[in-house]
Amino acid sequence: CEMGGKNAIIVDASADLDEAVIGVRDCAFGFSGQKCSACSRAIVVESRHDEFVKRLVESTKSLVVGDPLDPATDLGPVIDDDAADKINRYIAIGRDEGTLALASPAHPLGRRYIGPHIFSGIEPHHRLAREEIFGPVLAIMQARDFDHALQIANDSVYRLTGGVFTRKPSHIERARREFRVGNLYINRGITGALVGRQPFGGFGMSGAGSKAGGRDYLLHFVVPRVVTENTLRRGFAPEPG
Repeated sequence: CEMGGKNAIIVDASADLDEAVIGVRDCAFGFSGQKCSACSRAIVVESRHDEFVKRLVESTKSLVVGDPLDPATDLGPVIDDDAADKINRYIAIGRDEGTLALASPAHPLGRRYIGPHIFSGIEPHHRLAREEIFGPVLAIMQARDFDHALQIANDSVYRLTGGVFTRKPSHIERARREFRVGNLYINRGITGALVGRQPFGGFGMSGAGSKAGGRDYLLHFVVPRVVTENTLRRGFAPEPG
């Protein structure tokens, strides 16, 4: 049972930005953002915020939107017109709620070809921070410190995937204990769980807590039955001879 996500990547003050920028970019815009585990929120500690946003925007500009049959293409079309309409509505909402750090122009191949959009200045109460978009739209949120970043990351009804870029062992350990998601990734992208290595699934509004490939996965392919019998016997009913 997979029900959606609003996945966050925390970029800590100690993060290696060479890794963090590429990790956030690829997880936000790979598959045109139409992946349940895609990064929808980047939560950046304020001491690295401005530098991270600048580098992410410049890196994202290198992505090519176009025909998916062309090997040079990074982002193809979104799945259908309804998806395109929804994504464009959220882009309009983002223009009102935050600061547009990067907007991709209309594409000559048609309205389904929506390029990356990055919004900074998004606050926890904004719709861009709370509602699933399922498209190439990234909300960047600023945190005072790692504690605040964890608080923002956990302030969501969705509990699918999450990530942390940090070089502090104590922060890695805290994320393991306190970042409440079904699949947590440390210093790497948050998409691409491998069958047989990372059982996949979330809880909250992201699923039932069980994981595809997990220990109880086979139970999903059987039908539970309950048989109840009253064992009180009134008299004796011998088997026929």
